Amino acid sequence: MVVEKTLTKEKLDTVINSAQDYLFEIQEEKGYWQGDFKSNPTIEAEHLMLTEFLGIQDDEQWDKIVNYLKRKQLEDGSWNIFPGGRGNLSTTIECYFALRLAGRPSDSKELSRAREFIMNRGGIPEARVFTKIWLSLFGIWDWGDVPAMPPELIFFPDWFPINIYEFGSWARGTIVPLLIVLSKRPVHELPEEKKLPELFPGDWEGVVKDEEDDYPLFSWAKLFQIADDALKYYHKLPWQPGREKAIAKCEQWILERQEADGSWGGIQPPWVYSLLALDILGYSLDDPVMEKGIEGLDSFSQEGEDELKLQACVSPVWDTAWGIISLVESGLSEDADSVVSAGNWLLDQEIREKGDWAVDIDEDVEPGGWAFEFANENYPDTDDTAEVVIALSEIDLSENEQEKVEAMDRGLQWLLAMQSSNGGWGAFDVDNDNELLYEIPFADFGAIIDPPTADVTAHVIEMMGRMGFDLSDKPVKRGYEFIREKQNDDGSWFGRWGVNYIYGTGSVLPALKEIGEDMSKPYVRKAVDWIKEHQNEDGGWGETVESYSNPELAGEGESTPSQTAWSLISLIAAGEIDDPVTKKGVEYLLERQTEEGTWEEKNYTGTGFPGDFYIGYVLYRHYFPLIALGRYQRELE
Repeated sequence: MVVEKTLTKEKLDTVINSAQDYLFEIQEEKGYWQGDFKSNPTIEAEHLMLTEFLGIQDDEQWDKIVNYLKRKQLEDGSWNIFPGGRGNLSTTIECYFALRLAGRPSDSKELSRAREFIMNRGGIPEARVFTKIWLSLFGIWDWGDVPAMPPELIFFPDWFPINIYEFGSWARGTIVPLLIVLSKRPVHELPEEKKLPELFPGDWEGVVKDEEDDYPLFSWAKLFQIADDALKYYHKLPWQPGREKAIAKCEQWILERQEADGSWGGIQPPWVYSLLALDILGYSLDDPVMEKGIEGLDSFSQEGEDELKLQACVSPVWDTAWGIISLVESGLSEDADSVVSAGNWLLDQEIREKGDWAVDIDEDVEPGGWAFEFANENYPDTDDTAEVVIALSEIDLSENEQEKVEAMDRGLQWLLAMQSSNGGWGAFDVDNDNELLYEIPFADFGAIIDPPTADVTAHVIEMMGRMGFDLSDKPVKRGYEFIREKQNDDGSWFGRWGVNYIYGTGSVLPALKEIGEDMSKPYVRKAVDWIKEHQNEDGGWGETVESYSNPELAGEGESTPSQTAWSLISLIAAGEIDDPVTKKGVEYLLERQTEEGTWEEKNYTGTGFPGDFYIGYVLYRHYFPLIALGRYQRELE
């Protein structure tokens, strides 16, 4: 037994040292880490559409994007939204249209297969609203059949049941420019052969089925459908009092929120639609706002010799915080050059300006959070802030130590102010949980609100636990009660921002330990049992993103390094260090480290919008296994 433990420790040391060396090698000169941000080919397809609409086509880039789209096409002719997933209708329509814009003939092999997939699912009339908006911009779909959203919405006060601040930050940043687009209804004319007549059913009469009769008479859905009809009628009137003032207000709102890197919100949707809106309003391509926005897109692109792909976002702050945590918790000194340079970089990223979050917060609250991206002053988030504070708490910045302590305190105070009334934390806003918005005909694109979730709440109270708070402190107690309430009957927790129940549970259990919870309590043991029951034969854990649409798949899927790590982190937090299940999981990670010192992971384990948008964080495969192995090593000692 002693020999076995010695061998395990020797192997652990070797694997951990190799993993640390890998992080040293890929660390950027300025101190941060940034892994690739993988999503789906909708991003590339919409880039082709955007550059066509703006008249800034780059033939070389277009050819490379075409090559990328062709490589990502599945055997059945479709395109999917995560590796191994089934074809997605709207994504396939957008990729098909992008290839047609780029000159691929409709009878080419790849488009023939794509067309068959599309038509077997009803064609363009069955696409999502956002796809229809893109097609309307090019005269393929009738603007009159797109759900209405009036620009006057920008005037609705924040106390009104429906206003722009009731939407989640990502949806808000997208909707405001779309209020202009939907009001102006521009059309970029195309040759007839590119208007996709082949993607409409043969009996298509150009009229969308009226769903109003399908709704119960007394329901919000019925009311919103009637309102949609009224707004479409209003749009046709020659006199629309207040319309131009509303558009001007939307325009100003957009201009005020452009970031230093040219983006809006640091993510693709509001960025693209803001450029479209400003172009529609007459902004020239050499206007400083447009120029900065267009040039900024290059920083999100990854161009190779034959292909070009675009990231929907970048994650340097998130990656750097976890990079620091993984290095220190796997034994690196708290004053090592690598983590000191990373910590100083994080200090420089602190956001000291008020953004949209301040609309529903006491005006005396001092800004002090961190965002996900390089530039996103308007939208710091609680999840990043919590992990940055944890990371900073684990390192010694010597001459900048006082600055670090002050930044941590501001982050803590900001997080306390961001706690929602139910005790939990959302990612970007307080009490952003108005589910009524899902009844709006326009809202068919997944998550549009940002309610408190167990995973984010767990990260915040874990941070508070590390800073000396416990269950005797009211904010921790309220967060704890929120988490208890959100536990599923089987013992697991839902994961909003990571896949899925493994992520949620892996966030909660270490947080409970940090705030002093008795880890022998029945509800904790139920969660531990759930983790154990879902270990795969190979010793790892995995969960498909399909579990969001089918909860019966919770905890089921091909083993991945990141999900195995989350499960091990859960077990270690619960004191299961000597359990054979834990040992088998550790062996899974030890045996699968590559020669480069990292792990391979093809499946997506990050979540943008459950059911609609998934993320492959390339460094999840690395820093979470390093954290799990580091904690295991520490417990062995």
